[in-house]
Amino acid sequence: MPDPAVPPTPPVPLDALLAREDLGLRRIAGPGGPGIVVHGAHTSEMADPYPYLLGGELLLSAGVHIPEDAGAEYFDAYVSRIVAAGGAALGFGLAPVHDTVPAALVEACGTHGLPLLEVPPRTTFSGVARAVWQLMARARLAELRRVTEAQQSLATAAARPDPVPSVLHQLARRLGGRAVLYGPEGTELAAAGRDQGEGVRTALAELARVVRPDAGRPASATDTAAGTRLAAYALGTGRGFVLGVAAPRQHPGDHTIASVAAVLLSLLTGEHQSGTGAARSSALVRLLLGSPPEEVAPLLGGERWRVVHARPDARAPDSLAASALGAALGSALVDPVGETVRVLVPADRALQALPGWTLGVSAAVAPRDWPAADTQAARALARARATRAPLVRHGSRAALADLVAPHDADAHARALLAPLAAAPALTETLRTWLSLHGSWDRTAVALSVHRNTVRQRIARCAALLGTDLDDPDARMELWFALRRT
Repeated sequence: MPDPAVPPTPPVPLDALLAREDLGLRRIAGPGGPGIVVHGAHTSEMADPYPYLLGGELLLSAGVHIPEDAGAEYFDAYVSRIVAAGGAALGFGLAPVHDTVPAALVEACGTHGLPLLEVPPRTTFSGVARAVWQLMARARLAELRRVTEAQQSLATAAARPDPVPSVLHQLARRLGGRAVLYGPEGTELAAAGRDQGEGVRTALAELARVVRPDAGRPASATDTAAGTRLAAYALGTGRGFVLGVAAPRQHPGDHTIASVAAVLLSLLTGEHQSGTGAARSSALVRLLLGSPPEEVAPLLGGERWRVVHARPDARAPDSLAASALGAALGSALVDPVGETVRVLVPADRALQALPGWTLGVSAAVAPRDWPAADTQAARALARARATRAPLVRHGSRAALADLVAPHDADAHARALLAPLAAAPALTETLRTWLSLHGSWDRTAVALSVHRNTVRQRIARCAALLGTDLDDPDARMELWFALRRT
């Protein structure tokens, strides 16, 4: 699966293909404009191409499948199936079968709003496909360069004496919109970029409330207001800070850029309730000079504590990853040791599973019992890794249904599956595939499609959802969401 830190390949505007003089393509029916894009090219002479389309393709056909006595009903059914499958456009090749594009096909494409391109005899379908991939590769390289430059500028901004305003300014500049930091009460603490009006401002503040750190709420959310793309990201401090972004355009790398800014702001706003830096230094000195832990603990901000052992799902943690974990758990008392990070967290913090980490959590104990809690957390982490659970608490066996309220579960399901909402075929394929334990053949039989179509649709689902469907934890969460819809 693609690296989630890398933006997806941008689609190709249909107008860019039409502008290629070497192809000689000509639009003869259907809508036009810069908003029509293709995600790839696919050649098929099937009378019903629906089972073989993933969505967003430029379908290429020479009309071999068209019967000699085909009438308007045949072409209407053919075009309607392409539209139902999410096809972006149809390219009809002249010669060797047809000298002209059938008039009934032109009429059907106009009726259903499907762009119809005439492909001249000198242009091969493989040449059209190659042009699509060339344009996509060029766009992807440009987007990667843009994301890399944005990441560097955000990191530089975070090192300035006024880091929060500087990061917001760079984010707004890179996205061509507005960036806002909201406080725990929903108040606007800082902002940068052009104000886009009262309607957008109100809608963005409303969206920021959706990602407050309550049980069952998503970590991010998107919406649209007055033609402006909105996004909100809960910062990992656990104290209710939210980053809001409003941009008039949506580029594939925008989410990656905003996510980097959210991580930096999580660290910058991480003045945790575990005490000030001076109090932590004082506590460390007293421990080194022989004071017992129960006398030092009040300086750190709590009377009862939990020990958390965490291990990343990928590579060994570095200092930045460990700091980000501490910010997400609401504590600056972080100790990275080899492949494991230990965090000392006040017992009143609400601990939830974190994407990319496996957590073991001890019982709440007094400072004198910290060594025992450390052992409990280590055992809980071992059990979590053995059972592939994202979080295991010492002595806990709560069921998932007991932890999530029904209305929160429904809201989470809608937010999680939102990228698939416009593609019922993808949703149904994912539901069937998960119910059949990832069997390609059984899913193909159940849906009456080719097994390669199942593979393509599942890969598309993984790309849209931004998750690894080989991960059983991801499958479990998606199955839970699909059962709520």
